[in-house]
Amino acid sequence: MRYTRIMTMDPAAVAVASRSFSRNPILRAELLERYPRSRFNDEGTAVLSGDALVKFLRGHDKAITGLDVLDDALFAAVPELRIVSKYGVGLDMIDLDAARRHGVSVRWTPGVNRQAVAELAICFMIALCRSVVPLAQELAAGGWRHPGGRQISSSTIGILGCGHVGQQVARIGRAFGATVLAHDIRDYGDFYRDAGVTPVPLDALLAQSDIVTIHVPLDAATRGMIDARALARMKPGAFLINSARGGIVDEQALKEALVAERIGGAAFDVFAIEPPVDRELLTLATFIGTPHIGGGTQEAVLAMGRAAIAGLEANSRSGSSASNN
Repeated sequence: MRYTRIMTMDPAAVAVASRSFSRNPILRAELLERYPRSRFNDEGTAVLSGDALVKFLRGHDKAITGLDVLDDALFAAVPELRIVSKYGVGLDMIDLDAARRHGVSVRWTPGVNRQAVAELAICFMIALCRSVVPLAQELAAGGWRHPGGRQISSSTIGILGCGHVGQQVARIGRAFGATVLAHDIRDYGDFYRDAGVTPVPLDALLAQSDIVTIHVPLDAATRGMIDARALARMKPGAFLINSARGGIVDEQALKEALVAERIGGAAFDVFAIEPPVDRELLTLATFIGTPHIGGGTQEAVLAMGRAAIAGLEANSRSGSSASNN
């Protein structure tokens, strides 16, 4: 039965579960040129799951997915699925061991949105250093306050995770004139030397940085790694930025640190639960939250989508990295 289902797949059809890809007219047109009978997620939820995802993928041996969770149960329910091409970066939504057991090839291209996410991280740095968001809100309410601020050029930026995005943040930070520290489980010695970046242990990065920016993937080693202890190691008045993945930071511990003014502020584009539910955190004057927009620029969307289309081809190879963000 399984053999029959695989052999009767339509080679001109791809199931596109990602709503963002499905809504982009340029990506739709480019995919349809190669796979003219493809199916798009035009009516389901933004992120398909469970039976809805199974129903959507059935009958296809190739799929493009985004934030949809693909686990052992999903692969077992859709045995005809042979290729999954990831739209976006990060593979924490896909059980790679289960994919291998079921003979599914997972394709992805790391770093395709590096510039977009790096620019957002720098945007957060400027906003936090100059209190842009609370001062704009105060001005709109009739206030006129001048609390001063800090320049990036005189700051020490600590980059946790120096893969594709982290390296781009380092380059931009150095262009501002900042001192840049980095911590990663991989040795990027050549990059550190060329870019003028100093590698340090994690505790030293937390203790010495005026701004800590997170660019690691979410996995068993990084989940909850910035907890109350790590936050306590940060400089008083330092800023924390997370534009990588929700779940890396203990958000309750962060809220407590902000309320107690143990750190100066934080800016997050990602959350453990999305949309986030902790209104107390979101409404703190020292917190900036955005709705996972890091890779959402026009340029990044096209780059991620075209990489996903290319990943559908038989000769495409999957990739992985410990610091792919």
